Amino acid sequence: MVTVIAGIIMLGILVFIHELGHFCVAKMAGVKVLKFSLGFGPRLVSRQWGETEYMICAVPLGGYVQMLGEGSGENGESGELTPEERTRSYAAKSPGKRLAIVAAGPLMNLVLPFLVLPLAYMIGVSMPAFLEARPCVGYVVADSDGAAAGFSPGDCIESINGQSVASWSEANRKLITFAGDDLDFVVQRDGRRLGLQIPAAAGHLETQAIGLFPDQEARVGGLALGMPAEAAGLREGDLIVQVGEMPIKSWYDLRIGIQQGQGQPQVVAVERDGERLEFTLTAQRGGRDDDYLIGIAPAQELITKRYGPVAAMAAGAGRTLELIDLTIVFIQKLFGGNVSVDNIGGPITVVQVAGQAAQTDVSSILLVLAFLSIQLGILNLLPIPILDGGHIVFNLFELIFRRPLSPRTREIAQQIGLMLLILLMILAFYNDLMRIFGGIGG
Repeated sequence: MVTVIAGIIMLGILVFIHELGHFCVAKMAGVKVLKFSLGFGPRLVSRQWGETEYMICAVPLGGYVQMLGEGSGENGESGELTPEERTRSYAAKSPGKRLAIVAAGPLMNLVLPFLVLPLAYMIGVSMPAFLEARPCVGYVVADSDGAAAGFSPGDCIESINGQSVASWSEANRKLITFAGDDLDFVVQRDGRRLGLQIPAAAGHLETQAIGLFPDQEARVGGLALGMPAEAAGLREGDLIVQVGEMPIKSWYDLRIGIQQGQGQPQVVAVERDGERLEFTLTAQRGGRDDDYLIGIAPAQELITKRYGPVAAMAAGAGRTLELIDLTIVFIQKLFGGNVSVDNIGGPITVVQVAGQAAQTDVSSILLVLAFLSIQLGILNLLPIPILDGGHIVFNLFELIFRRPLSPRTREIAQQIGLMLLILLMILAFYNDLMRIFGGIGG
């Protein structure tokens, strides 16, 4: 419940920033704003200040700014307006002003990361140490594309499609860029440079999708309450060295050892404070693939990056531009069929991600806030009628051709846009529910 509430609050912040952009530019353009709402549906809180009613509504999945003369009638007028009201009507403004009002919302979402990411870098950003480490393979998943290409533990990736990579995070960014393309790797193995190829395939957005993982010792970093490991007495920090008769040298060996037990009682040996201890536990079925699980998560070494004010501004701006570029590339690959639609997340995923971040530290909150703000901004700029991007196209048409689209054309476009949006939301909700009820391996 805490995660949900925290997630809704963070989502509300992003919606507020978005609608504030519309509101401020509408005011500057001399348009009368009737309502400013966070959420849809029945009012929870309502207050009239000046000529605008400010509201918080029951469904926290968006918001809106309602302007005088917006959305009904041939010229967007609703009912009879006085001459003074007509001059303050949204529909009476020039196409350029209307375009600015519409574009202000998503642009505010794209500006926000330039403000919050430098602050996050000044506070200090924590991340798994392996992401900044040299991309040397510790484990290759059997029957994966990486295994078929000939990758072996110990291979260090030097370049992907001719572009050098110095860390796991760089490798993952390149995979997003080249999603759906043939992948040509250059790796270093035992002092020799080898070329390995993976044919074009959808869904390779990170090295794990290819079946490549960094070195990871089998040390317990987290325990799920009520699961076999916690019930048996394992603790965070324990190093698992044996499961049944199988020696464990890495986290990846651990999964194999647990599956081999087939849900029967197994003896798990650990090292704790220099001592070897043994526990008997029985794995449970669960997770998306219905694997046997004991309820543990790996321990990860974290590093913290902290910058001075000037360096933080440069790092924040650079990261913002990088996230914008990667988001645009992802959308292009998605519509091109090079990325699986399973990667689309909906409101449930957004609330979960935001809520989990809100319970950690300030820098994590700011990082997630910036990431989600970019997604919201770019999504709204898509040229789909009913979204801001669709209205931008309408106003650009009028600006260029000196005449508006016919009411009938706009109506048909809006209906098509609504259908596309509904289909997208159904797909996103479906993916969210599959992630929840499919379970999470661990």
